[in-house]
Amino acid sequence: MKKTLLAAALIAGFAGVAQAETSVTLYGIVDGGIGYQQFKGDAVNAITGNGDKATRTGMLSGGQSSSRWGLKGTEDLGEGLKAVFVLENGFDLGTGVTSQSDRLFGRQATVGLLSDAWGRLDFGRQTNIATKYFAGVASPFGTDWSQAQIGTAFSAAASQRYDNMVMYQTPNFAGFQFGLGYSFNASGNQKFKVSGGQEPNTRAWTTGLRYGNGPIAAALTYDQFKSPETLATNGGVTVKSWNIGASYDFEVVKVHAGFGQTRNGWFSAPSALYSDYSKNLSLVALDGAKVNSYALGLSAPVGANGKVLAGWTMADVRDDSTGDSGNKQQVYSLGYSYALSKRTNVYAIGSYAKHVAFQDDLKSTFVGAGLRHQF
Repeated sequence: MKKTLLAAALIAGFAGVAQAETSVTLYGIVDGGIGYQQFKGDAVNAITGNGDKATRTGMLSGGQSSSRWGLKGTEDLGEGLKAVFVLENGFDLGTGVTSQSDRLFGRQATVGLLSDAWGRLDFGRQTNIATKYFAGVASPFGTDWSQAQIGTAFSAAASQRYDNMVMYQTPNFAGFQFGLGYSFNASGNQKFKVSGGQEPNTRAWTTGLRYGNGPIAAALTYDQFKSPETLATNGGVTVKSWNIGASYDFEVVKVHAGFGQTRNGWFSAPSALYSDYSKNLSLVALDGAKVNSYALGLSAPVGANGKVLAGWTMADVRDDSTGDSGNKQQVYSLGYSYALSKRTNVYAIGSYAKHVAFQDDLKSTFVGAGLRHQF
């Protein structure tokens, strides 16, 4: 009898240890409200087929943050090494439809290893280094807040995700961290290359360095992809983007700034500006094109629970190969967030853009207010 009790106690103890060493977490964000957007100008014909103005008023999904749910987990493998995974789904709150081209885990699907001593290695679909390191440093809106997000000007930082990617990130050394990733095909399943034939995959690199210490944060990133050689137009063209940004927190106000350049094409476009517009750019090669990108912004606390954000971005076409040279797309945005609790807040956003998609007379006005809950 005593041996039976002792065995039961040992089994229970081992089960407790196993439970402590392995964890799986369900998490997510649900964001919805009311919004209004207007496109105005002759180029609106590309959206509506007629007229010079198009408006939409109603349900706002993801006004501050895109709605999502996910699973993430770790297993302690001993000696400071852990197995990790993340499976994250994006969806439209108004319809329940899956985002990211109907992928089940379109926001992220990775498995990897993590060590405090040597860093993190991930395999699968994930955001690039510019999105991870640069976006939140160069703009108070980061990759959120719909039309206000930094991706309106910096295409490589518009929540750019690569399929089939292997990414390594170092530990944090005195505030510095380095990351490097390579995608065997940035969009879709990797295709076979026929012996002696052309490359059918979109190969991509992403790398960068960031620094954060006290009130200072800075980031330098570089991305490139090569369009499939099998394309009839602009096949085998290498598209490059580099970005540099910094922020400084004065406590009463935090200031952000960024600059970058994209050559020979465009990485991705924010849905707030392009989802209903025919000029939807995603991993597009255009040999000889050049766009300079700029960002300025600030954020400041208002009372104990509030924060106000303001930002400006500009994408300036500097080469005639696009056919849109001289049209500087500019976005001016103002936002406010008030925390009701640690996980729930209300927000309001107003944003105005001109020369949308580099079209001379196309303007976009966006306002919205909503409720966001994190779990």
